[in-house]
Amino acid sequence: MIELQDVTLTFPDGENRITAVDHVSVRGADGVVTGITGPSGSGKSSILAVAATLIRPDSGRVLIGDRADAVDAAGLPKAEATALRRERIGIVFQQSNLLPALTAREQLQVMGRLCGRGGALRRARIDRRADELLDAVGLGAHGGKRPHQMSGGQRQRVAIARALVHEPEVLLIDEPTSALDSERGGEIMGLISRLTKERGTATLLVTHDLVHRNALDELVTVVDGAVRGKEVVA
Repeated sequence: MIELQDVTLTFPDGENRITAVDHVSVRGADGVVTGITGPSGSGKSSILAVAATLIRPDSGRVLIGDRADAVDAAGLPKAEATALRRERIGIVFQQSNLLPALTAREQLQVMGRLCGRGGALRRARIDRRADELLDAVGLGAHGGKRPHQMSGGQRQRVAIARALVHEPEVLLIDEPTSALDSERGGEIMGLISRLTKERGTATLLVTHDLVHRNALDELVTVVDGAVRGKEVVA
């Protein structure tokens, strides 16, 4: 589980400060895709950055884990926040950010050696997990391809598989369909929904595109940095 409780984030603007996130509370439950939507500049990506421990909020808490033993990531020293992010959080950025020289399989293998609870995963386990995840995202036959040999949708699938290689509890995804056409976007959203339920991750997904809202379980609307609505998606 991940839960943002009364989070506020401001940035300097000359002699003043701009409020990017205004007392936001959002909860992501295990096996649930929670969408965060709103107009450009509404604070969606700032909320995701706080959830990812990439930015420390001015106030509020970021709880990760079961309620009984949840860790407040917002209060951790930088080194501990980095370790928590590496071991327990998977992040998929708007751009796939794949390493050009590596094949799809190697992208996952490198991540597996860098991440994982208690240190890097064993090589044999990494290799098995890389192949398992490539199969799970429909790229089992494309593990030897490099980014320039893949379509935009395939690269995004690799990025999702890479984010899951260390078995994170929380999956954070920023605008996964922004560079894709409607058909490929629908495939990616369906994939995210399926993997979330199969693997029991708590998924927060930022999107401005609600064409594929049926892939979401819950939807939070943000305007001017504040939550203006929450709904369960039928």
